[in-house]
Order: sequence, then C-alpha cells, then structure tokens
Amino acid sequence: MQAIKKVEIIIDYLELPRLLELIQKEDMAVGYTVIKEAVGSGGRGDRTGDGFSGELTNSYILIACSEDEAQSIVEIVRPVLKRFGGVCLVSDAMWVKH
Repeated sequence: MQAIKKVEIIIDYLELPRLLELIQKEDMAVGYTVIKEAVGSGGRGDRTGDGFSGELTNSYILIACSEDEAQSIVEIVRPVLKRFGGVCLVSDAMWVKH
C-alpha cells in the first residue's frame, strides 16, 4: 500500500466542467472520478437533483493524489468554493496497489 491524499469536492453541477478544466490545465498527473448527480443538504439548502438544467444538483469529485498535488488542487478549488459554495475535504488514505 502507498500513502496518498484523498481530495473530495462537492460542487454545483453547473460549475463542474469549469472546475475540471482548471484542474487539468495545471498539467498535474491527476486522475479523478466524478459522480455527476450528488444529492444532499447543506449550507445552500437541499440539493435534490430536481432542477431541469442542473441548478439544484451537486456533483462529487474524488481525486487520489500526492500531498503536493492536493495542495495545488486546494488552491485551484478555493476561489470556486468562495464564489459558488461547495465543500472540499482532504484526508489521508492508503492506495492498494494491484
């Protein structure tokens, strides 16, 4: 196993393409997984996924990366969160190599 950082981002569905573009633009060797319709409740109220254009829907992004990459991602995500809301969590994890 290898020690890594796990970055989890919950962001408004409409901001997802822009955020992914910003992360990819930094030319980091980062892979990610996206769940496009994440529902729940938080500081912006219920996010039910009921909106016709995605306006009431969140997306979930999972990134497994190095500590340096996690710090870079946080700096990219912070202004987006400040402007549009959302959540970014960074935690320690273990990568099971196969």
